[in-house]
Amino acid sequence: MSGIGRFLEFGVRTPDIVESLHFYKVLGFVELEIGDVWSHKYAVVSDGVLCIGLHDRVFDAPAITFVQPELARHARSMSDHGFEFSFMRLDEDVFNEIGLTDRDGHTITMLEARTFHGVDEDDNDSLCGTWFELTLPARDVTRSARFWAPIAPVVLSMREEPTVHMRFDAGGIALGLSESIALDTPSLCFKCRDRAALSALIEQHGMACERFPGFEGAFCVLKAPEGTPLYMFDEDFLGEAYEVDEGSMETGVRSLFSD
Repeated sequence: MSGIGRFLEFGVRTPDIVESLHFYKVLGFVELEIGDVWSHKYAVVSDGVLCIGLHDRVFDAPAITFVQPELARHARSMSDHGFEFSFMRLDEDVFNEIGLTDRDGHTITMLEARTFHGVDEDDNDSLCGTWFELTLPARDVTRSARFWAPIAPVVLSMREEPTVHMRFDAGGIALGLSESIALDTPSLCFKCRDRAALSALIEQHGMACERFPGFEGAFCVLKAPEGTPLYMFDEDFLGEAYEVDEGSMETGVRSLFSD
């Protein structure tokens, strides 16, 4: 079984797309050109690396979305390895899509093709700074990691104290599992190097901002209109990334998460 595919977007349910678009554009995100796949209202914003899909429809949101070519074959392989799907739409006459949830109930969707045009991956940081992790709250990180390890086998970083935190490479993005009691929903984490500019923008536009929210030393958290939390940090709370030997890491992952 291969990996989970390539990260496409962090998909959120957005009852008022115009309001959410305005919020992200004010922060410096850029709206991307979308395809004609979905029948519902849909928009995508990006900072050059992170893409956020804004969907005006009812679904189990937020959803971490990946692109996986030959999706039907891949779904059969995942099923053979014990993964269970919450929905499957696989047919010649439909846009192929499957969904599942991890052990903490977080929604994952896999599509056979992209739903928007490519991203310019130049240095396009928003005023939030550099996005460095999509963080998922987990009741038990070790238990949750048993789900993620087979489909995202590269561990980027691990920490046991003061709270357990594990970071995987999931389809080209850093996905974190956190036992922090301060976190109650999937969240986006940024290294913000210009507090003054961000503070001025928040004040200018009257954005709701909670100072020092208690998660990993963040100095503030913004809530997007649809409810997405954006946490701002001076530095990555797990420190700088380190390089590991892929062979030894794969062995380590298997031993950590084997039943």
